[in-house]
Amino acid sequence: MKPSRVRPLSHLKSRAAEMIRNVVESREPMLITQNGEGKVVVQDVQSYEDLHQTLALLKILAMGQKTIEAGHCVSASDVFAEIERMDREEGVK
Repeated sequence: MKPSRVRPLSHLKSRAAEMIRNVVESREPMLITQNGEGKVVVQDVQSYEDLHQTLALLKILAMGQKTIEAGHCVSASDVFAEIERMDREEGVK
């Protein structure tokens, strides 16, 4: 994290409104330190929601990759062949 985006807890206590406005406008998170150690990250709501949506999509992709690697999948050509077979059985053209 950029040094300009790191602030001590005392700065947050004394300038909370200013810091929040800055985080919202810049859409960049800010690291809050206590006794010189990082403790929390302040982030605007939209960036937080975007991050969690991205993480959810990555989890879905990882689950799909594991399914493929485990061999628990069917090829697209087999799926379409099965759909066509079902259509023929039901008399759908």
